Amino acid sequence: MQDTKERIISLADQLIKTRGYNAFSYKDISDPLEIKNAAIHYHFPTKTDLGIAVVDIEVERFTTQTAKLAAQPEDKQLKFLFDTFNKKNKEGMVCLMGSLSPDYETFPTVLQEKVTSMSSAFLDWTAGCLERGREKGLFRFDGDAYDRALLVMSNLLASLLLSRVMGNKIFGRITNQLLKDLNAKK
Repeated sequence: MQDTKERIISLADQLIKTRGYNAFSYKDISDPLEIKNAAIHYHFPTKTDLGIAVVDIEVERFTTQTAKLAAQPEDKQLKFLFDTFNKKNKEGMVCLMGSLSPDYETFPTVLQEKVTSMSSAFLDWTAGCLERGREKGLFRFDGDAYDRALLVMSNLLASLLLSRVMGNKIFGRITNQLLKDLNAKK
């Protein structure tokens, strides 16, 4: 039973990251998994419930990975973030935050709150990483670390979208420039 639930969440995650939240139905999950729609409704009575589960898993994964990296220097931690986005790029996916954002206004309040909370968690982590790295001389940038995190995250999100249109090399060009701009060894 738990395996079915995990497979549903995994496929929903993939569909959201490739098509978008509003561009798939339970049929798009039931057919490839060879289960009935009723099985999906058993675990997730509404699509909102499924969306929340996908967001919760993403946040849990991110929190676990960043906790493992906490002892690493901040430049290595930031590289993890970039590598995570690069993996999505190679898989032809958009990150969850980027794929949910266009449909945000169509979500029920509870899902909007989850997406906002996820986005805040990612930005807060990035800002903390940047500030600690700047204090240690690993990064160089002007202004508030949270504002810089907004720039980094928005560039990473955009790099995945542009890569879909202009080819995978765009991701590398954008991320390499971001890292150069932060490099304290200029």
